[in-house]
Amino acid sequence: MKKLLCIDGNSILNRQFYGIRYLSNKEGFPTNAIYGMINVIGKQLDELSPDFCAIAFDLKAPTFRHKMFADYKAGRKPMPDDLRVQMPVAKDICRAMGFSVLQLEGYEADDILGTLGKMAEGEDVEAYILTGDRDSLQLISSKVKVLLATNSDTVVFDNDAFFNKYGVNADQYVDVKALMGDSSDNIPGVPGIGEKTAFKLISEQGTLDNLYEVIDDIKLTPSVRTKLTVNRELAFLSRDLATINRDVPLGITLSDIEYCGVNKADARELFIKYDLTGALKRFCQSDETAKGECADVTAATEVVIKDAVLNEITAEYCAVSIVDGELLIFDGDVIYKAAIDGALETFLKAHKIICFDSKTLYRELDAHNIHFRNAYFDISLAAYVENSSEGAYTCERLVTAYLGEEFNTLIPQICYEIKLFEALYKKLEESSQLSLLMEIEMPLAAVLCGMESEGFKVDKAGIEAYGVQLDTIAHELQERIFMAAGGEFNINSPKQLGEVLFERLMLPTGKKTKTGYSTGAEVLEKLRKYHPIIDDILDYRQVTKLKSTYVDGLIKVMDEENKIHTTFKQTVTATGRLSSTEPNLQNIPIRTELGREFRKFFIPANENRVLIDADYSQIELRVLAHISGDEHMKAAFISGEDIHTATACRVFGITPEEMTVELRKRAKAVNFGILYGMGEFSLSEDLKIPIYRAKEYIDSYLSSYPAIEKYLSDVVENAKHDGFVTTMLGRRRYIPELAAQNKNIKHFGERIAKNSPIQGSSADIIKKAMINVSHRLEESGYDAKLILQVHDELIVECSKDCADAVLELLKYEMENAVNISIPLTVEANIGNTWYECH
Repeated sequence: MKKLLCIDGNSILNRQFYGIRYLSNKEGFPTNAIYGMINVIGKQLDELSPDFCAIAFDLKAPTFRHKMFADYKAGRKPMPDDLRVQMPVAKDICRAMGFSVLQLEGYEADDILGTLGKMAEGEDVEAYILTGDRDSLQLISSKVKVLLATNSDTVVFDNDAFFNKYGVNADQYVDVKALMGDSSDNIPGVPGIGEKTAFKLISEQGTLDNLYEVIDDIKLTPSVRTKLTVNRELAFLSRDLATINRDVPLGITLSDIEYCGVNKADARELFIKYDLTGALKRFCQSDETAKGECADVTAATEVVIKDAVLNEITAEYCAVSIVDGELLIFDGDVIYKAAIDGALETFLKAHKIICFDSKTLYRELDAHNIHFRNAYFDISLAAYVENSSEGAYTCERLVTAYLGEEFNTLIPQICYEIKLFEALYKKLEESSQLSLLMEIEMPLAAVLCGMESEGFKVDKAGIEAYGVQLDTIAHELQERIFMAAGGEFNINSPKQLGEVLFERLMLPTGKKTKTGYSTGAEVLEKLRKYHPIIDDILDYRQVTKLKSTYVDGLIKVMDEENKIHTTFKQTVTATGRLSSTEPNLQNIPIRTELGREFRKFFIPANENRVLIDADYSQIELRVLAHISGDEHMKAAFISGEDIHTATACRVFGITPEEMTVELRKRAKAVNFGILYGMGEFSLSEDLKIPIYRAKEYIDSYLSSYPAIEKYLSDVVENAKHDGFVTTMLGRRRYIPELAAQNKNIKHFGERIAKNSPIQGSSADIIKKAMINVSHRLEESGYDAKLILQVHDELIVECSKDCADAVLELLKYEMENAVNISIPLTVEANIGNTWYECH
């Protein structure tokens, strides 16, 4: 039997819009609803392989239902602008994907779907109606199934499935709605008759007509009988409003909506324009079968790879990669393979080497005893610098985004790298970010490769013993929790914990959800004052996490020398900061004494060596003072005054002699709160003070530092105009959220605009410091190596003989990484463990 797939376009787009986080293309055009719609449609195409396809949309004009009932859909909120602008694009994409787009003034999408279903029944075609609107369930028949999109999955409803769920047949559903109404469409129903009663009445009496025929003879409560009797006309009106019209004059037959597949040319153009890389790859794979080995090699499906004679390759630029243990070279015309031996090092140094990931290339060459650290251009880093908000820097996506081509999976990736180099080089020149790539990110990749290779030694016996200690503490806490709870339960089960706290101990709680009570950290923090069990639960969570994540986790990844080799990621954060993974050493806890203990187990490689830890002091606030030019804050830093004390004096109107620990804490929260775009509500939560008091603090702060207030205002306005913000060294961060119509998304974009230049500049400064420190250590001949970076902190391991000199070198290079209007201050210490360095 042939199949018809017909889709409720408005319903699916609306559901995807609210169900998927904000997405946009490079120009800031929102794409989340479109992205979700494509995925939903693609899934049904794969599963059903339909013969006929159509998608129906509502039009803005009134329908026959509005003429019947003036208040139909009254009170419904207007479509959000971010969704409204996606509608025409969605229709174009649907057409390109082979769907007939149907809409007719005076009718709704539901009516069009119903009519298509009736057409299918008449031609012995099986119809599938995809929608998120339960109204369409009335269309179910022996030939029509409804694919109901829900928050978690798509549920297939046929007659049996409908009856099993609702206890009535699908063709009775509209009678049920006549009684219970529909608030989303402002269908009144019978006031006072709810869903449960409506289903019961129709289940017993069959139809609305039958119900009213026997209303005087059946057993009803006086209240229900009165409601039904008084509102008889309203019930029948509601049924008319809820009934889907299956005779819309569409003027087509099923043959007019035959599915002929995706129009790849049109779809490709749209997917590229709206940065829908996944859709491009999924629906627009080329059918070309050209063969070649020359400049047009990216269009080929079969390529010839020649054995290289290295001294005969004369191209200035060569792309290089190692694939399955084999080195490939592409000179823009021909792909070569070469042995990974000593001759290769000479070749690499004689050419400008293009690669996709320089750090990986360096590491792979190191494994073959070839030391090479001078790649000319790193494509993934270039794409990251060009736009740090993209998140995924795969070759497939970059080929689409920068070359406007579809990625050919049948040829080596290296074939695209020369073209990508040319495109990205030009982009970075245009945005004045080329120096950022060449002078910061690429030299840093070489430094990070060395740091990853060197690793950080861990006292295995010490950390194992600490694990035993943590287990003992966890057991003691567990016993105390069981005693306070009046019995044993699984502390790690949110369901069981919620029952203990809110049902057994009767602690105050918010609304219970479908999955049970919320027992997250934020909820528990608010319950501390009500029962001592909360402190023990929070401590238990902390101790067990320390054991599982850091004791067990670190032991698992130690090498034979008990060293841990983290991997530094340069292309993850939108701000330019580095991240660390496998394991994440930037997350070694420091806020609690139990967490800080872990630093005792990070040690030098042997007893003749020490660690030196150097940490920027309040670098982000210093950058803020410099960028904003605020004379008051600059003066505090130049004089060496504690900035939080200075802020407290200005904001709270006190003298330094009146300073207390609590006031300094509040001043610190305000300093960093302003830095991160925090509003009065968040500040009040952070400091546990009334919102009006938090607002007073913020207002007082901004009046005390007027240049900062102007800077924060200006940077947001400039970002709205330009679409991006920049750091001191010219790194851009694009902020498409600023173009959003949704206020929450726009406010989020404003917070990003305020903070990113500060955080990004701080990241650039420490990256520059890392490069300078590494080069100076190498030039000096000191027995010392940079082994770790954690946010604003660098750690060097060195011989005891040169420790004092290396400490001074480290401080100097960090404090002089950039030239700004106030001093950068670094605190540095020598120790036998990471812990001793603080």
